Amino acid sequence: MKYLIVGLGNKGEEYTETRHNVGFKVAEKIAETIEAPFKSSNFGLLAEGKYKGRKVLILKPDTYMNLSGNAVKFWLQKENIPVENLMIVTDDLSLPFGTLRMKMKGSDAGHNGLKSIQEQLQTQSYPRLRFGISAEFSEGKQVDYVLGKWEGEEKEKLPERIEKFSKACLSFVFAGIQNAMTTFNGK
Repeated sequence: MKYLIVGLGNKGEEYTETRHNVGFKVAEKIAETIEAPFKSSNFGLLAEGKYKGRKVLILKPDTYMNLSGNAVKFWLQKENIPVENLMIVTDDLSLPFGTLRMKMKGSDAGHNGLKSIQEQLQTQSYPRLRFGISAEFSEGKQVDYVLGKWEGEEKEKLPERIEKFSKACLSFVFAGIQNAMTTFNGK
């Protein structure tokens, strides 16, 4: 059985430590955990490994966020992976910092990466894991906030939260989405 885990983010050194790139950070932690190095490939950096007997592909798309769907669709088709074995990891402004919310389907909630994936896959029914980044910005400053770097207490707690999200993704691979949701949602 094969799985595709996609961490959403923006390519480029200037985005590495930003809130919008938390999907990349979770993808990197998963790859580190299963000892799968990233290599340059079609539509981004890809790591391939195994977790408890299951093949896992981890993708950090090098498209812009609003074209993430191109990368997801390509790898699902190339590897013949069913959409229910896909996990998208993304940031979410509507959740408090570090909140974990895994769902089997849902709207794009205004997120350009999810919007692109939905358009390319022609469905809202694909697993996703949202990482709460909160909405601690003043009116008109959303872009600056999302593309801003982690600060203070968030920066301190970030490694532990990334570890938790990595475990949730691997639980999805091994135990299925229902078990993973029961075990990790809200934690």
